[in-house]
Amino acid sequence: MRSVNKVILVGNLTRDPELKATTGGQSICTFGLATNRVWKDQNGEQKDLVEFHEITAWARRAEICHQILKKGNLVYIEGYLKTRNWLDEETQKKRYRTEIVVDDIIKLEKRGNSEEVSEEPADTNADEGSAAEAAFTGENESKAENNF
Repeated sequence: MRSVNKVILVGNLTRDPELKATTGGQSICTFGLATNRVWKDQNGEQKDLVEFHEITAWARRAEICHQILKKGNLVYIEGYLKTRNWLDEETQKKRYRTEIVVDDIIKLEKRGNSEEVSEEPADTNADEGSAAEAAFTGENESKAENNF
């Protein structure tokens, strides 16, 4: 039987993307994302719950995320959950971190004062052109497993 590991999020960046490289030279970009869930309780009062997510992008997509995104941007992300573990050198305890690894990402913009969003790809510099947009949205990029 097949299994599914797919995540779709729309939210705002909680910090500027940070670009690093693995020891093998692979680019990796990490940033935080906040999503909000709004509902009314049994008394009709509006409730709001914020959820925070750790996001990781690899290779060319990582470089483009670092160039184009900044704290506060609204983005649409498709990816999968990945849990890493390591031994904390200070405490000698095993630590875990679950993150969303990006397969596709689109920078969204709010129109005027409305809450609607545009699913248009992010504007890129003229020299980057459509190649940057294609890499940013995940077109023409292999989906190889990236471990570090």
